[in-house]
Amino acid sequence: MTKTVDDLFGMLAELGIDVTTVEHPPLFTVGESQSLRGQIAGGHTKNLFLKDKKDRFFLVTVEEEAEVDLKQIHRIIGASSRVSFGKPEKLMEYLGVIPGAVTAFGAINDTGSNVTFVLDATLMAHETINAHPLVNTATTSIRADDLIRFLRATGHEPLILNVSTVSPH
Repeated sequence: MTKTVDDLFGMLAELGIDVTTVEHPPLFTVGESQSLRGQIAGGHTKNLFLKDKKDRFFLVTVEEEAEVDLKQIHRIIGASSRVSFGKPEKLMEYLGVIPGAVTAFGAINDTGSNVTFVLDATLMAHETINAHPLVNTATTSIRADDLIRFLRATGHEPLILNVSTVSPH
């Protein structure tokens, strides 16, 4: 059964992880979410749900302004071939989220360890990381080290890699 936002917050509380959450209208794109800048401090995320030819899935979480070379990223993340975007059905099956609500917090739903979580080193340089809490009608702020602790508690050892370049503003 897919975990809910309440399940997520319950798990974070059990782990002793403090988060703050701001509710807002549904946001589907980075462009839409940038309207919230100033209200929510920290690193804001962009997520890429990718798969390789062997049907290995990866969730790559980068800073919202980051650029990722999809022709080369497979070499960095350890994919067996060039990657493509995973289908929405697999996104729901493995992470329990819809396109537009993709988040590293989806690890709570990946009980079969079907997804490798990759956190961009540039993003992880922020003290606070902001991500959707399984829905795109809120943004949850979590300390970077607590995000790693959360992922480990779900049975996922995140890879922290240099996967992006940040575009100039």
